[in-house]
Amino acid sequence: MEWTGSRRTVLLTAGLSLLGAACESGDGGGSGGGGGGGGGGGGGDGKRSPFTGRTGAGDKVLAVKIDNVEAARPHTGLQKADIVYVEEVEAGLTRIMAVFASRIPSLLGPVRSARESDLELLRQYDEPGLAYSGVQSKLRSRVESAPLKALPPSRAGAAYVRKGDRPAPHNLYLRPRKLLASGPASGIGAPGDIGFRFGAAPDGGRKTDGRTVRFPAARYGFAWSAGRRRWLVSMDGSPASTTDDGRLEAATVVVQYVRVRDSGLGDSGGSVTPYTETVGSGRALVLRDGKEYEGRWRRSPATGGTTFTDADGKRLAFARGQVWVVLAPAE
Repeated sequence: MEWTGSRRTVLLTAGLSLLGAACESGDGGGSGGGGGGGGGGGGGDGKRSPFTGRTGAGDKVLAVKIDNVEAARPHTGLQKADIVYVEEVEAGLTRIMAVFASRIPSLLGPVRSARESDLELLRQYDEPGLAYSGVQSKLRSRVESAPLKALPPSRAGAAYVRKGDRPAPHNLYLRPRKLLASGPASGIGAPGDIGFRFGAAPDGGRKTDGRTVRFPAARYGFAWSAGRRRWLVSMDGSPASTTDDGRLEAATVVVQYVRVRDSGLGDSGGSVTPYTETVGSGRALVLRDGKEYEGRWRRSPATGGTTFTDADGKRLAFARGQVWVVLAPAE
């Protein structure tokens, strides 16, 4: 795998994001409850976030790998993420990669290991930080050569802590604010345009009470709450919550159907490590404001953002607030 270096386009992309926000109308469903508790650093700069469409972009992008098997729940700090990606891992289970910029929690976790797919997914960001518990030895050199700031405990140990009320390996937590203020995190890139657009709800769409997305050994439910104006998240049939912000809920849910193939790597238990391809194109579903919109996703080249369009090729606007992107195996 060849890496071509960073794309230092922060000023240009930030300017384009601000221009796009100024041209869009309506709150886009972003005025309802939820979206995570307030504060938490990162935001408050008056700029529109290219990740959430809300005021307060933040100045550093931090991606964190989060455990989400049953023993790892409830999570801490996850509701403050701008974007939550769900990707398949070994044995048909899933793992989360949460992206933070506008709001930074004081504690986050549990933190788990990175996968090769993460490197491709993060190339659409400009040198983000990536916090994770570790990687297998065959992948270490690829992480080190990728255009990102690798921030595992071996490099930023003071920012990690083990919690005594959880069994290993589900007990590693991150102090993101401490991490971002540390020397190893210097030079992390700022938020830029990754292809998302925010604004009033598009025409059309189908009314829906919710959507279930299935993986070989995991499933996610997103139930529309008219009162909260949010999609309430469930994992494996149980309501998903956090220890600090209550129920997990999203303003927009994107089901991005992708090719999942054998990476050629595996875990210590003999399971094959899947590779999720996020460069290319395919079918997508966009859930917002109690409706479901059929669409297409496209990303090319790897350093470009991911765009979501309707059947006529028009960009699908998201509701303002936290976005979940579920990278589901193509049907």
